[in-house]
Amino acid sequence: MKSALRLAARLAIVVGGLVVLAVAVLLVIPSPIDPLAWTPAAAPPMTGVLAANETLAQAELVTPNPDGPEDITFDAQGRLYTGDESGTIYRLSPGGSVERFANTGGRPNGLRFTADGHLLVADTRRGLLSVDPSGTVTVLTNTAGGQPLALTNELAVAPDGTVYFSDSSHTPYDKINLAHELLEQRPSGRLLRYDPRSHRTDVLLDHLSLANGVALAPDQSFVLVAESFRYRITRYWLTGPKAGTHDLFADNLPGFPDNLTAADNTYWVALYQPRDATLDRLQGHPFLKAQLAKLPDAVVTGSARHASTALQLNGEGQPIRALSDTTGHIYGLTTAVPHDGYLYLGTDHNGSNDVMRRPLLP
Repeated sequence: MKSALRLAARLAIVVGGLVVLAVAVLLVIPSPIDPLAWTPAAAPPMTGVLAANETLAQAELVTPNPDGPEDITFDAQGRLYTGDESGTIYRLSPGGSVERFANTGGRPNGLRFTADGHLLVADTRRGLLSVDPSGTVTVLTNTAGGQPLALTNELAVAPDGTVYFSDSSHTPYDKINLAHELLEQRPSGRLLRYDPRSHRTDVLLDHLSLANGVALAPDQSFVLVAESFRYRITRYWLTGPKAGTHDLFADNLPGFPDNLTAADNTYWVALYQPRDATLDRLQGHPFLKAQLAKLPDAVVTGSARHASTALQLNGEGQPIRALSDTTGHIYGLTTAVPHDGYLYLGTDHNGSNDVMRRPLLP
């Protein structure tokens, strides 16, 4: 019995020594990030409009073909378009089969049609592109403010053809580590404007925290851009006495906002996943974040819940409807697009990885 206790004591000393050694080694290793302290507001209570429901769990599969259908749009004939990780843009006719429409040679994210039937693409690798009806791809711009577009993400198109789009970070798509960006909290995203007449690209806003979804007001008085890693949507005024200034349209959202879709003076926001209380608390401690970034990314992202919400905001940025799923049927939600009585849903390749839809009513 005594020998067993002595052995257990020796083992405890060895294990303890190994733990101390591992911690010492971890502290010596340089961190891959230089984080800033940020203290987010307490997450809003999930009550009322925001109360959890399983409405999205009833969504039906539209197509499993794309690998990461980031965004969804429709042409004048009602055909659905979405892109995937291979660079392919798929087209799906109502009640028909999926066909390959074009390949950008990059990674198509945001998709929107112009009045003349050209498909504009925010391509994470190649910049802002135009695809004609035959599938021919043209680069419209790949620089802004003297800097290359590193991670072109989403876009909105005005009736006159002006394009508002986001460049998420100064780190290129193929090199970005989103877990590190989230922990570091050194915003480098931009909101940009492309003029099809002068072919000029202007920087409207910079230092955005993972600039993501973009949407125009119905009267074009302002443009919205989601800042995923600050749980908010920023508004940039285009006309009126506030033109050229910006403010917050929606703040302290209950999840990470991805794409934005304007619809009848409301806006659908895809909340990729819910906020994590532990992560929110950690954001105020740069030293701890620097140490955590030395560990595998799964340590940061491994606790992410398989849940998502399609949140509808009114014209003042207030939540008026939330369709959610906590069952894991739909997660990694990137876009929510109303069309012909349905809400079409795109999901990330690390999420459900399908195009789905659900009736808007009830």
